[in-house]
Amino acid sequence: MSSGSEFARRFAPDAVDALDGFEAAAWGEAIRSDRVELVERVAVVCAEQHSLVPLAPPPALAAGAGRDPGSWSGADGADGADRADRADRAVLDFARRFSVDVASITPAQRAAFSESLGNQAATMTPVIFVMDFVPRARAALDALAGQGVDHAGAEPISGLSTVPIWEALVTLARVVPRLEALDPVTAEVVRLRGARQHQCRLCKSLRSRPALLAGGDESVFVGVDDYEHSDLTPSQKAALAFTDAMIWTPARITGSVPRLLEWFSPAQSVELVFDVTRNALNKIAVALEADAAHVDEGIEIYDLDAEGNPLYGLTLD
Repeated sequence: MSSGSEFARRFAPDAVDALDGFEAAAWGEAIRSDRVELVERVAVVCAEQHSLVPLAPPPALAAGAGRDPGSWSGADGADGADRADRADRAVLDFARRFSVDVASITPAQRAAFSESLGNQAATMTPVIFVMDFVPRARAALDALAGQGVDHAGAEPISGLSTVPIWEALVTLARVVPRLEALDPVTAEVVRLRGARQHQCRLCKSLRSRPALLAGGDESVFVGVDDYEHSDLTPSQKAALAFTDAMIWTPARITGSVPRLLEWFSPAQSVELVFDVTRNALNKIAVALEADAAHVDEGIEIYDLDAEGNPLYGLTLD
């Protein structure tokens, strides 16, 4: 476990466990789908885009595999190898775009990805998310713990998981909202920043009921796009700068930490990392073009129930 994870466990043990479980489930999914080599290559491709160290398979898997991550084991003969290699390239191309700028995935890339994986595309996409975003989260936690990010993600998790990948995703999505150190308006501007960076249509259309009740409104939220020149508070600007670093420059996130810690406690800062990670799950929907808003125009008010499930179409009354 990285020092960042140990640091975060003081403030958010359930969230740390959920993140670890999500990663373990991704490797378990790789085994069940017979795509371990491909997932290892996806991990490398995603990490390369941001100068991070790729997630490594758990020791039990790596020790027993004896595989070259650059190989493909699912093809027989030259023709089969060629078909497998084309499929491999389609998935890696999709993963690369997913990591760099998910909104830039083209219809052709999406179609090639789906064709190459068939019914496994729905489970491989959250696996790609793990390989893409978990190293960012670990880099951010390491930076908060006072450690550089050169080795972020280098230490593998200890074991595998038989939990289905979507179940592990839901667990993370439900656990993170139970953290309550951040005020709801800051949490909402951070969510909206991620929504707009990833161009998630649904997320951009939503507004948090707790944030609205706490005084947030469109006069506040309009500042998210050009926040440094907005009327947002200095603490909100610091949170958004840290959010941008996680999304676009995670290998250099250390530079945004002093500004963040000027305004936020360690517990609040750890929660911010998990909020950005949870919010970034929208990349899965955007990648699969499943992010349509529920409303044709305007906004929709939402909240989360006690178990972390979203409730849509609410009012302030």
